[in-house]
Amino acid sequence: MKSEKIVVCGGGGFIGGHLVADLLRQGFTSIRAVDLKPFDEWYQRFPQVENLQLDLQEKAACEQALQGAHTVYNLAADMGGMGFIELNKGLCMLTVLINTHLLMAAKKFGAQHFFYASSACVYNADKQRDPNVTALKEADAYPAMPEDGYGWEKLFSERMCRHFREDFGVATRAARFHNVYGPHGTYAGGREKAPAAVCRKVIEAKLSGKHEIEIWGDGHQTRSFMYIDDCLKGTQAILHSDILEPINLGSDELVSINQLVDIVEDIAGLKLKRNYNLNAPKGVNGRNSDNTLIKKLLGWAPEVRLRDGMEKTYRWIFDEMVKSRMVGAVPKNML
Repeated sequence: MKSEKIVVCGGGGFIGGHLVADLLRQGFTSIRAVDLKPFDEWYQRFPQVENLQLDLQEKAACEQALQGAHTVYNLAADMGGMGFIELNKGLCMLTVLINTHLLMAAKKFGAQHFFYASSACVYNADKQRDPNVTALKEADAYPAMPEDGYGWEKLFSERMCRHFREDFGVATRAARFHNVYGPHGTYAGGREKAPAAVCRKVIEAKLSGKHEIEIWGDGHQTRSFMYIDDCLKGTQAILHSDILEPINLGSDELVSINQLVDIVEDIAGLKLKRNYNLNAPKGVNGRNSDNTLIKKLLGWAPEVRLRDGMEKTYRWIFDEMVKSRMVGAVPKNML
């Protein structure tokens, strides 16, 4: 089993890089990582892995990527935080080409396992209007009213996975990720998500001595955030399970953005004046993961406390930002 070919699509990205590292730690010896980005922009890259730079929106590239594949993880997408998603709906929709061509290639080459990384953005917007949100169950994706652009693409791709499984026997599994964060991720440049963005802003305030922070929205919007280690464990467990329908993979520890800032301020050891930008993208008012089903089917759910995960994330971003100031360079994660 350790020698069967595993292909990580989006292997140069945040989650993909961590997944490749985890597979190597487990002793897998035949791993292929594929990403659109130039190699020097990959968040993590490992010489013992077959690394390919390919545009997976192209059918021929997907066939090249999946030749000989036993297991496929599709983590590839043109996406980012809410600022990117709301302003790039067309680009987000084009990601449907990636999953389409990967499924076709998986069918052609007989891949035994196919994992699709979906998103909590598939959920009906009417159920996310209140910051005191009722945690979202898997059934709440229908009737469909997902996040425009990105959410629609994810929901459609979930259905495509289902029908390739039912019609062609491709063994697909899908998980709806809820706000994954951790070290080795994007923290500036427009694609970063809230945990990394807040860390960066607090660190900038600490290093500059200007103790102010801009918060998008009124700070009352609520979310749950899943640490990368929980994402990796859940992803691999779901891939090898008998769970056929898309399932939540996220923490159920609900916090407001104001509370997230509180946590990072405490880690940094300072208090900041808060300036609220009510015109900035902020997404839905409330979103949380109902983990009833994953606990029932896997006997497990994401368990890393937000405070613990944020401390590790803050320390990594702090070191990266100090390093960039010392050498006068811009890290790839800020491009």
